[in-house]
Amino acid sequence: MNEFVIMFRLGGILMLKTLLTAVREYRRQSLLTPLLVALEVGIETFIPFLMAAIIDQGITPGRVDVIWRLGLILLAMSVVSLASGAASSWFSSHAAAGFSKNLRHDIFYNIQKFSFENIDHFSNSSLVTRMTTDITNVQNAYQMAIRIAVRAPLMLIFSIIMAFNINAQMATIFVVVVPILGVALYIIVHFAYPLFQKVFKRYDRLNQVVSENLRGIRVVKTFVRENEEIHKFNTASTDIFSTYSKAQRLLALNAPLMTFMINTTILAISWIGGQMIVGNSMQTGQLVSMFAYAMSVLFSLMMLSNIITQLSLSQASGNRIVAVLNETATITNPAQPVTEVPNGAVDFEDVSFYYAKKRKQPTLSDINLHIQNGALIGIIGSTGSGKSTLVQLLPRLYEANEGTVKVGGIPVQNYDLRTLRDNVAMVLQNNMLFSGTIKDNLRWGNPDATDAQMIAAAKLAQADDFINELPQGYDTYVEQDGSNVSGGQKQRLTIARALLKQPKVLIMDDSTSAVDTATEQKIREAFSHDLPDMTKILISQRISSISGADEIVVMDQGKINDIGTHDELLARNAIYQDLNKSQIHASQDPDVNPAGPTLQKVGDSHE
Repeated sequence: MNEFVIMFRLGGILMLKTLLTAVREYRRQSLLTPLLVALEVGIETFIPFLMAAIIDQGITPGRVDVIWRLGLILLAMSVVSLASGAASSWFSSHAAAGFSKNLRHDIFYNIQKFSFENIDHFSNSSLVTRMTTDITNVQNAYQMAIRIAVRAPLMLIFSIIMAFNINAQMATIFVVVVPILGVALYIIVHFAYPLFQKVFKRYDRLNQVVSENLRGIRVVKTFVRENEEIHKFNTASTDIFSTYSKAQRLLALNAPLMTFMINTTILAISWIGGQMIVGNSMQTGQLVSMFAYAMSVLFSLMMLSNIITQLSLSQASGNRIVAVLNETATITNPAQPVTEVPNGAVDFEDVSFYYAKKRKQPTLSDINLHIQNGALIGIIGSTGSGKSTLVQLLPRLYEANEGTVKVGGIPVQNYDLRTLRDNVAMVLQNNMLFSGTIKDNLRWGNPDATDAQMIAAAKLAQADDFINELPQGYDTYVEQDGSNVSGGQKQRLTIARALLKQPKVLIMDDSTSAVDTATEQKIREAFSHDLPDMTKILISQRISSISGADEIVVMDQGKINDIGTHDELLARNAIYQDLNKSQIHASQDPDVNPAGPTLQKVGDSHE
């Protein structure tokens, strides 16, 4: 495995050390492979020497007994060499496949510990590329490293030693050829490697384009944007082609260079060997073996060039894999975590937050908010005002940069993460449903939930009626991302899933946007009557969705602009008044809302 170091430059040893931790249970196969390769190479390099003896000691003098004796030895050695080669091939492929399996496991396992900040550091498409294309490259490099990268240098060294043993004068040709090829190969790889680094960034972009297109295929077809998507795909694909082909053109210089050196070496051996045979200083069999060793030396160099090419390609992949493996989760459990949440009271004390990539632009600043246990709180504001970011601090999906966030009177940093997130449930506008039955999806909230508990949660979320109308009821299969249910049904299922956690705090981030107003009203009434001790935080763009809240928080540019009841904000808050006015106009427009107005004007009484 030591030849694997070839693929790394400065700092590469640390990367190699990190990657090789994934060998684990495949260490035995990884060690047996180079040992079997060494045995195979040792026999192969001795065979030309034996052939020379057969020619010079058996064929030329006409001694049949020598031919038989040495021929049987040659046959036995060939069988052993074949068996060693086959075994090394099996062990290397098994070890490399297991190595890549463990790498995927380690990366995926580490990603599960990432906070949102860690995930923001990498793009989703980049993580997919690292777990697929990059790991495949490293797998190929590893298999090459423990087999071919052992075979090539051993074949080179053994062949040169045997060539010097036959005729030292002629073997000096290799002393000249090898350094020339070595320098040339280094120059080629030196200029090709940076291009491989660029290629994988292009792969990230291609994966992003494909992923967005497949996830949003209905939107693409609705807006007839197929041509634009094809153009984006072609651009990303062409970028990969142009960069990769440029790197391959550089590496393609290996072939003509190797061909030239092989032909030159064969000519030199032929010319010098012919003179030596005429001068009786070399026998015919020895010249034949010199040709064999010359081909072994030169083909070993060609293999080394291919190895260097593959390892250069995989170096870029290795760096990207190690970056994920070495990424440390920014949010972790405390040394002595609190494992019980007393109640659903929420406090934000002088809280400020900024995203890692936007440190000069705080998303939240000077947030002070106190929510009583069991309260129903509405949060409203324009897009980008910080509403979603604010509530994501509660389950520690992000960490506040300044100030203190508390749940149940205890700073969220003191809680066990699982305890905190089980007690602070979030329902997002675009929440995911996973492939499986409705029961499977609901049990994400509580793996041990009974049928009665699932039905009760579905009734609270106003999902029970439509579930029972499905062909298999709660056993109906849901496609990936809930593609076979409507947007409103999907949102109600995710609400029921969150309720099964029986959290102290329930956060609904615009999670009824696809639900009709009558159903939304039923959900609010159910929450009010059946969940009086659960703190409920509703984020919405619709005033009608939060008008009945105990208090409404108006967000603006990352700050709390005002807090009050619906009537109080209608009377005094300009932002709230503008939102209300614009929504009244929308609700009165028969083209937008044929049912007529549902919101009240400023100054109207609110019941």
